[in-house]
Amino acid sequence: MSADFDFGGEVVLITGVGGALGSGVATAFADAGATVCGADVVAPDSEDFQLDDPDRIDFHQGDFTDEDDVERVVSEVVDEHGSLDYLCNVAGTWRGGDPVDETDVDTFDFLMDVNLKTMFLASKHAVPHVRDGDGAVVSVASRSSLEGGEGDGLYRASKAGVRLLTESIAEENEGELRANAIMPSVIDTPMNREMMPDADHETWVDPAEIADTILALCSDATSVTSGAAVPVYGEA
Repeated sequence: MSADFDFGGEVVLITGVGGALGSGVATAFADAGATVCGADVVAPDSEDFQLDDPDRIDFHQGDFTDEDDVERVVSEVVDEHGSLDYLCNVAGTWRGGDPVDETDVDTFDFLMDVNLKTMFLASKHAVPHVRDGDGAVVSVASRSSLEGGEGDGLYRASKAGVRLLTESIAEENEGELRANAIMPSVIDTPMNREMMPDADHETWVDPAEIADTILALCSDATSVTSGAAVPVYGEA
């Protein structure tokens, strides 16, 4: 059974659009007819930018840990397209390997900035516009945010913050917009394959599959779903 989505005439902003998951989400929305606005600190001409056809999106370069950049990008999107219907907070990263008492404070700042602060700032400035259109916000948390663990406690804490902030946005905007989080485990990306070459890659989830879930959470199919943390980890 296949699922088809129609987002024609609607505008979505995707943070971290140049990454493996962000590019997958952008492609899925573009295929569904949406006007796709993508933001990233990495420019499309960089070898790290993974979206195959950046001409399909309206790209805005910006550092979403910087509130001035976030405010500028959101204003540009609304000015150029007249509305903002959906926000997908995809920007994020992983760091780990050391116990809490051996982790540098710079790692703490980095993870909280990239994973949590970007989600907070994007939501802060986008929510008033998304609310006007009875739209949706979807943010990327993590399966590991549900419990503590060895070696990546700060990553888990930052993603738990994303999940809890999502619940708060849902409560604060009940009846006006929907806010949900997704919880991946290991995503099948080139970086993860390089970091874990001996893992069972067959159990990892393809970014395109996660993108489908994000589209569903923005669609009328989930009109009564808000404040949820949706597993998207398959067998990983």
